[in-house]
Amino acid sequence: MQRISKAAMYSAARAILTALVLAMTVNGVIAQSKRNQIRIEYVLPKDPAHRPIYEQMKQAEVLEFVQQALSSIRLPRPLRFSLMGCDGVVNAWYDGEAVTVCYEYIDEILKNTPSKKMPLGITKLDVLAGPLLDVFMHEAGHAVFDILEVPIFGREEDAADQFSAYLMLQFDKERARRLILGTAYYYTMDIQLSPDAQRSQVLALKKFSDEHGIPAQRFYNVLCIAYGADPKLFADVVEQQYLPKDRAEGCEDEYYQVTFAFKKLIEPHVGEQFTKRLSKMRSKLKEPQ
Repeated sequence: MQRISKAAMYSAARAILTALVLAMTVNGVIAQSKRNQIRIEYVLPKDPAHRPIYEQMKQAEVLEFVQQALSSIRLPRPLRFSLMGCDGVVNAWYDGEAVTVCYEYIDEILKNTPSKKMPLGITKLDVLAGPLLDVFMHEAGHAVFDILEVPIFGREEDAADQFSAYLMLQFDKERARRLILGTAYYYTMDIQLSPDAQRSQVLALKKFSDEHGIPAQRFYNVLCIAYGADPKLFADVVEQQYLPKDRAEGCEDEYYQVTFAFKKLIEPHVGEQFTKRLSKMRSKLKEPQ
């Protein structure tokens, strides 16, 4: 039997240890990259009128907030979120590679922020922060469904709305309430500002062909998910008849369906600290003047 020298044994042990350290380092880098795939970009606007919005969003670190909120989702490739000018078009979208939100979209939110007193304690900041986070989380929903190949049984736009509402409800209770009610209130403004609403109380039939739900449907849907998640926190939306009682009776089941889908299809790709991270996050947005 051939005897192995101590020097050879030490050499072999060092080689094995080096290989293990290298493997752990490589795996750590891969794991880290999958946990931190959110990229952000503030594009300098061409339109001088959008420069204050660009500065406001940068100062409030809006994209950094979105990045932090989504950084625990382990994506297999980078996903970029951009704020940019869109040549006068009010829009936001996910194009298969990145999420883009137009300065025109944010300008629309800012211009329509009401100066009058709003119900349920809603503030002007709520009507900015809610719709702003909602548009990013809605488009993030489209991106997550695509990148993680999440199956959807129904309209993808509805699923993206549910994805957004679910994430907003994971923040601390006070912030979740403000985000949800701010988003819901903005939907009521969409109803009031639409040309169809101005001309008639009867919506044109073609409105129902759109891939998005009409604003009134989205208003009730987001309130229902919120009430289903926490009937005590959102009790006043039913007590004051913003959400009809007959719809409210089934909202716990609706929230359960969204929660079950998230846990079954998305949570396997999410870090353990995901909901805890959201509950501790704070925004730097300031109330519009």
